Amino acid sequence: MAAGRIAGRYRIGIEVARVVTGQVGARLSASSRSASKATPAVLGLRENWRQFWLLVLVNAFVGAMVGLERSVLPLVASEDFGLKSTSAVLSFIVSFGLTKAFSNLAAGWLVERKGRRWTLVAGWLFALPVPVMILFAPSWWWIVAANALLGVNQGLAWSATVIMKIDLVGPRRRGLAMGLNEFSGYLAVAAAALASGFIAGQYGLRAGPAWLGLLIASTGLLLSMFMVRDTTAHARLEDQGTPEPPGAARPASLRRLLARSAWSDPALFSVSQAGFVNNLNDGVAWGLFPLLFTASGLSLQSTAVLAAIYPATWGLCQVWFGALSDRWGRKGLIASGMIVQGFALLGLTVWHGFWPWAVALVALGIGTAMVYPTLLAAAGDLAAPRERALTVGVYRLWRDLGYAAGAIGAGLLADISGLPGAIRAVAVLTLASGVVVAVRFRERPPVIGAALGDLSGEALAETG
Repeated sequence: MAAGRIAGRYRIGIEVARVVTGQVGARLSASSRSASKATPAVLGLRENWRQFWLLVLVNAFVGAMVGLERSVLPLVASEDFGLKSTSAVLSFIVSFGLTKAFSNLAAGWLVERKGRRWTLVAGWLFALPVPVMILFAPSWWWIVAANALLGVNQGLAWSATVIMKIDLVGPRRRGLAMGLNEFSGYLAVAAAALASGFIAGQYGLRAGPAWLGLLIASTGLLLSMFMVRDTTAHARLEDQGTPEPPGAARPASLRRLLARSAWSDPALFSVSQAGFVNNLNDGVAWGLFPLLFTASGLSLQSTAVLAAIYPATWGLCQVWFGALSDRWGRKGLIASGMIVQGFALLGLTVWHGFWPWAVALVALGIGTAMVYPTLLAAAGDLAAPRERALTVGVYRLWRDLGYAAGAIGAGLLADISGLPGAIRAVAVLTLASGVVVAVRFRERPPVIGAALGDLSGEALAETG
């Protein structure tokens, strides 16, 4: 009966979301069309700095929604709901990862048909119920359902901000743009993880983080509705001057693109599997690390600090590594970053105590920073602008399926062999992923047009 009531409320919520997003989408599409007629598109970070930095801020709010859960939700499972099985505790990450993965793919379709800003706003509408559901959840399955909605929020909103930043800056600053995007998102993850741990110590594991989450979601929605502008015109501008990439087959369908990412295209396969394993690691960090730290006797506040160190290091270092990938190329940073992550995970199982774990988490954050923006930039390199959204969506589908795989696999291993054994197995997998990139990835220059960096829409029309 309880499950039926929850399912009924969920269906009603989906119908309401469809109506609201349809009405909002119509208004946003109309305003986007009028704005694009008034101001011709220009590519470049300097030329679009106001919108770019606004999107950086919006993505920080997107990241903060996830960060609120990182230090407290596994403890909510064990302390509020009495779950003993690690697999059951990690079920919230499975629901999050699956819905986020497929929402990434849906975002690639939506931004091409409904617009970038419409997709961003729709993502925020799915975020609004999440804090309330966590606060008033009568059973653990309400938490799992809330994290499914959070996955949709992250898939739509984060994908939209990624694609919009790539649109604005053009091909030459793509790595820097992704570094700044991921810097803002994961620095906010760290700040929110730290804040939620301390707030939970004062007001309870659910109350403080939930009310803060409602404030974050409302602010992100308002910024996206009233200040962000759609960037479809920028993608069209770049696409008009983009030649067919020599020797690169264009995907005729989603099925073909998925097949390429699964094996046949060495570059897209290498990027997709590395992203999958990277987020498998992050799912383990999210679900198992708080349990490992508290089981050793650390306080909730110390656990919150450790939970924040990894995404904070990751976020701070991404700007530098993203820009570096524009100069050095993608392959070396991706392969070496995965190997650094693997050894850092092994260190967590060998060393014990707050400071040794802090050092290992800094190393894990550095390795992830080498990989994360570089993978996004590499995925953007592999497609022409008109196919960029779908290509990035397919990459992000594989990447975020890693959350679900990590939660399921690590949960089962932890139940069988303990927390250190599960983390060691993931470390070996991560090292193997780095070797795959080193062997199979072939560096490919970005698909770009000639002299697009300073062209406006009007200038391109005149030269064409």
